[in-house]
Amino acid sequence: MGSGVSSAGAPTVRAEAVEAVPPQGCPMHRSQPAKVSPPAGCPMHQAQPIKTSSPSEVPLGREEAGPAHQERAYEFVECPMRAAESGKSDINPANMMPPPNQVPAPDQPFSLSVSREESNIPRHGAEKNWVYPSEQMFWNAMLRKGWRWRDDDLAPHDMTNIIKIHNKNNEQAWQEILKWEALHATECPCGPTLKRFGGKAKEYSPRARVRHWMGYELPFDRHDWIVDRCGKEVRYVIDYYDGEVNRENYQFSILDVRPAFDSLDAVWDRMKVAWWRWTS
Repeated sequence: MGSGVSSAGAPTVRAEAVEAVPPQGCPMHRSQPAKVSPPAGCPMHQAQPIKTSSPSEVPLGREEAGPAHQERAYEFVECPMRAAESGKSDINPANMMPPPNQVPAPDQPFSLSVSREESNIPRHGAEKNWVYPSEQMFWNAMLRKGWRWRDDDLAPHDMTNIIKIHNKNNEQAWQEILKWEALHATECPCGPTLKRFGGKAKEYSPRARVRHWMGYELPFDRHDWIVDRCGKEVRYVIDYYDGEVNRENYQFSILDVRPAFDSLDAVWDRMKVAWWRWTS
């Protein structure tokens, strides 16, 4: 990811985004009202109450705007101390337990931050961006995947660096996707949004397998991101390869980002970019 290459092992393609003035109906480009100074309840911001709707108020067929934890994510961006305290009283009546993602794990050797950082990736179906996990959420996620802490494994500053690397990886992946989406700037002037994503670390893509047969290393991770292009779903495959660590900006991976062969448009985009690489 550190080099910003859209295709590992291939010449770099410079895809310039088309700067088109979006129509006034694009909510993500709409000017935001001036912010008013928050009350003294939280030094930075005042967390806003969450509005919930009864089942009868939710229209049929309405699309969910991402994972449920994203709905409360901005509380931990704006005022993590207040949000952490409010989370303690948010008891689940099914098991009488608080939300697990921000609660320290049993036998956790040190405390971790619950603060979350807002990304630059627009979230589909919402006027806000995706929010990255906190150090505590990342720790708990690793435990759920079978990882166990040992004395010689991690220190508190290691988790801070891991979060920075994780966030930088995602930001770079989105920038690579925007290079591909620049090919469709005229048909989607509002710009793409990220709908959902998932990891497939052990499901190597056909491209990665072919490169491996040619003597190259396999990627250490793979993600599939589903992007909404003004009403059209587009799947992107992202292969992550090891690279040199840049300690200044926390980039260390080389990314191979491309649209999956799910449509004729994606095939045509891949053909055009391949031709540009060979002729540039």
